[in-house]
Amino acid sequence: MFEQKEMFTALSRQPCEQTGFRVLYKMPTIVTFIFLLLSIAIIVTITLVQWKQKEVISPGVKYGIVLDAGSSRTTVYVYEWPAEKENNTGVVSQTFKCNVKGPGISSYGSNPQEIAKPINDCIDKVKEKIPFHLHRTTPVYLGATAGMRLLRLQNESAASEVLESIQNYFTSQPFEFRGAQIITGQEEGVYGWITANYLKGNFLERNILSTWVHPHGAETTGALDLGGASTQISFIPEETTETFNSTRQVQLYGYSYSVYTHSFQCYGRDEAEKKLLASILQKSSDKARIENPCYPQNYKTVLTMKHLYGSLCTAHLRPENYNISHSINVIGTGNPAVCREAVSLLFDFTSCRDREDCSFNGIYQPNIKGNFVAFSGFYYTVNALNLTGQFSLAAFNSSMWNFCSQSWNQIPFMLPKFDETYARSYCFSANYIYHLLIHGYKFNAENWPLIHFQKEVGNSSIAWSLGYMLSLTNMIPAESNRIWFPMNPSLFAGLLLFFTAVALLCLIFLVYSCVVSRMQKNACHVEHVFAE
Repeated sequence: MFEQKEMFTALSRQPCEQTGFRVLYKMPTIVTFIFLLLSIAIIVTITLVQWKQKEVISPGVKYGIVLDAGSSRTTVYVYEWPAEKENNTGVVSQTFKCNVKGPGISSYGSNPQEIAKPINDCIDKVKEKIPFHLHRTTPVYLGATAGMRLLRLQNESAASEVLESIQNYFTSQPFEFRGAQIITGQEEGVYGWITANYLKGNFLERNILSTWVHPHGAETTGALDLGGASTQISFIPEETTETFNSTRQVQLYGYSYSVYTHSFQCYGRDEAEKKLLASILQKSSDKARIENPCYPQNYKTVLTMKHLYGSLCTAHLRPENYNISHSINVIGTGNPAVCREAVSLLFDFTSCRDREDCSFNGIYQPNIKGNFVAFSGFYYTVNALNLTGQFSLAAFNSSMWNFCSQSWNQIPFMLPKFDETYARSYCFSANYIYHLLIHGYKFNAENWPLIHFQKEVGNSSIAWSLGYMLSLTNMIPAESNRIWFPMNPSLFAGLLLFFTAVALLCLIFLVYSCVVSRMQKNACHVEHVFAE
């Protein structure tokens, strides 16, 4: 009887032990445990790879297009700057320049529909310089200067039609056109000042770490701009008092500047020459023939009344019998002394009454200070005299006197590039610059060498358009750096979610298996007790 009981107990214990062994160590549990380890390993691996190998990528560059619509011609500039910017202002560089064929846009007052074709030739070239995928986000600005300012005063509807024609043209272009506007003379002066100082490195410079910093103790440079219809002077004076609304506040790269600037309407090179010719004709008894001491000896040309008096700048000099088609024979006499005297009469120096803070025509101007950059018409004139950069007043006068004494047939051999319209007028331009700088702006033999006559710095032209673009980048939002991950973020998130879910399911299954196994063990133990 005792042996039978013992045998029953052994038989009843064996199934429980075998069942517990099968539950705890059966194949699905092992496979689940392996999947759990693999899932955890994959989660850790992809997370480390995603974050350890990420790269911070610059947002790249942005582009901007500015059309400098001057009185004598239009120039298209393409600029670029890092999209993340520097203290809210782009570090801008010029990448392309295109001179539009033909005259300035103010000449299209009577036929504004014809303005698109010459501009289109340059815009087609611009499209090739800017990556195609950036065309839609590249802003285009057109700034018109003194020529259009005069046209607006003379015929406001004609000026509006010219701007509207340009607006209509750009609606069919892929770029983001942000308007055509006529900028003020003060704006033109300030933008020129910004350009000169930016290119001279007075706002930013690279340190030894190749990062942009503000130069320690950097002095700003004054700007002298001579256009066809106006001329501008801009600089930071010793005194900071704002007088006669002649000071403009400029904010660039986190710094503020108070800039004196003034624009003299009708005192650009072209308009000043018209005033000279008109005054000579006014004093001449022969209204069909005049002698111009500023034109080279033996030079002859025929000009119309419209050429002399068609501008608002010479309208007050029109004769009573004004006829736009009437022809005037102009003979050059090439007399430097007489030319200089005639040019001086274009300025009103007496209205300043010997005041030191006055340039001419009674206009307030603080004392000039420091270095200056003279560009546009200033540069082209001294370049024709075989001068450039910095030189003495004596050297300028000597070269000017020599050039003005030449006959017309010698002039082509003296110029790097010959164009009749400009070649005949360089003597006048040189004398005009002399009076403007010496008697107008109050330069002298001592500080004349502080003027740098320059066309460009590096590959960038010294023109108001670059300063305009720099100012506009203050208003263009910066882009933050982009982060590049080795794995697409969506794919990474999906994989992370998937393997986390797998790991959780494996963990739940293993916990469940352990609980079931424990319960079976307990059941067998109770059964064993009862069996005893």
